Amino acid sequence: MRTTRLDTAAGAAVQRPDTLAVEEPLQVRVGGQPLTVTMRTPGDDFDLVLGFLHAEGLVTCARDVHALRHCTDTGADGLPTYNVVEVTPAPGVARAGSVVPRAFPTTSACGVCGVQSVDDVRQRLRHDVAADPLELDVALTAALPARLRAAQAAFERTGGLHAAGLFDAAGELLCVREDVGRHNAVDKVVGWALREGRLPLRSCVLVVSGRASFELVQKAAMAGVPALVAVSAPSSLAVSLARETGMTLLGFVRPPTANAYAGEHRLRTGGPAPLSR
Repeated sequence: MRTTRLDTAAGAAVQRPDTLAVEEPLQVRVGGQPLTVTMRTPGDDFDLVLGFLHAEGLVTCARDVHALRHCTDTGADGLPTYNVVEVTPAPGVARAGSVVPRAFPTTSACGVCGVQSVDDVRQRLRHDVAADPLELDVALTAALPARLRAAQAAFERTGGLHAAGLFDAAGELLCVREDVGRHNAVDKVVGWALREGRLPLRSCVLVVSGRASFELVQKAAMAGVPALVAVSAPSSLAVSLARETGMTLLGFVRPPTANAYAGEHRLRTGGPAPLSR
């Protein structure tokens, strides 16, 4: 969104044009029933919804969804807002009424607020992440955050968006999504993979632009991702869940080093180990 700002950096107040990251609510309805409201950056809404539903255990593949559409809601100016997505499940697929509904709006920073406990998350995991044969070259993996940063077109303009990028074992970028919410960016990537029939994401690496929280590890594990790379720190619960599921978790990944917190057996070095822990 275009706006103006008062720039005082040069020692004098000057009005300058600026671009802001957009944050708007998105309501998700499943089978006509409201399920949740989240704050997000508009764009890739269907991927966001599919990724969210996958993390919540409501869908497992694209065949579980009969249709997705933006509802014809309008704003105060009478123009469509595209801030409501209606999901029509395929016959026999659980609808919103079969799970605990979210009776409150979630923020763009919110993850799996609807999950009642860590045990509940563990019971939802469908893929054997520990058995994934992925091997990671340390130098190549340490370079992935920079590759993700180079693909963040919206961040380049606004400086206010998180990103999640999916890479293959050779370091090729398969998908990148940006959003004001870290969890939304990951949901958008997983939703893309679900829509493309790529789940589970075997031998892939998920790179996130911020810290690695429990929710991000959970979303990655649900999608069958064997390795999560974060630019910043992991949380204690994220490390515990990564170790339990057999996921490789790297934090503070900035060339030429990376801190390994779980799944070190997948790492390969060509010289003196640059890993610290």
